[in-house]
Amino acid sequence: MSDSRHPELRERVAVVTGSAAGIGEGIAMRLATERMRIVLADIDADTLEKTAVSFRNVGAEVMTVPADLSGAFGVDALFEQALSEFGAIDLLVNNAADLRRHEFVDPHDDLLEYQLATNVRGPYLCAQRAAMTMQEAGGGAIVNISSVGGVQAHQMGNPYDLTKGAIDSMTRAMAVELGQYGIRVNAIGPGVTRTKRSRSIGDGIGDERIPLRRFGTVADIAAMVAFLASDDASYVTGQILYVDGGITAQLSPPATAL
Repeated sequence: MSDSRHPELRERVAVVTGSAAGIGEGIAMRLATERMRIVLADIDADTLEKTAVSFRNVGAEVMTVPADLSGAFGVDALFEQALSEFGAIDLLVNNAADLRRHEFVDPHDDLLEYQLATNVRGPYLCAQRAAMTMQEAGGGAIVNISSVGGVQAHQMGNPYDLTKGAIDSMTRAMAVELGQYGIRVNAIGPGVTRTKRSRSIGDGIGDERIPLRRFGTVADIAAMVAFLASDDASYVTGQILYVDGGITAQLSPPATAL
């Protein structure tokens, strides 16, 4: 495992939701390189356990909680198990989300209800539970994974973009209320990001439409999470930080950007 860039994070506890694969897995692995103790949480129990094996193979201290975090039962189970094992929660990364989008004029009530539960209620409840624990401990950090879709709409962006706009508003509101307890709350808005699950994302647009002329990587997102968790970001809260290669700075961003 590579050397830590933020030594103050060593032995702190990070809960990362949606961490069986993709961006969540990459975030958790980066935090593990900082010698944080990691709680991996995901609805996909089989993939979650396989991922945990790869963490243990590099010496990471990790536990897994397979859970559906769209409701209070799963959220309660996650935090009860995490606190039982590690005794503290210093960082919550709200990454779990359903990414599907739908043409607005076609009925999609089931998808709307599912995404409101998974993409909004779940992160809300997780943040609430984390904040209760962090308040007692004297502080902590929450990082919500949003999207450029929270500020610039995609084609067939609903209901996904709706939920990410809600995450952005929730981030700011929580930061204002929780700052008095030493709890910092920020969000990251990824742009077109390559993952094992989505290698083809962005192929139809070409990276020449991105100001930095390349697609994002999981490592780009994970590095920002590590910064926001660190003491270097001790005066950063209530911010939506776009890790998007400059997409949100343009008038006409790629319509398929995440």
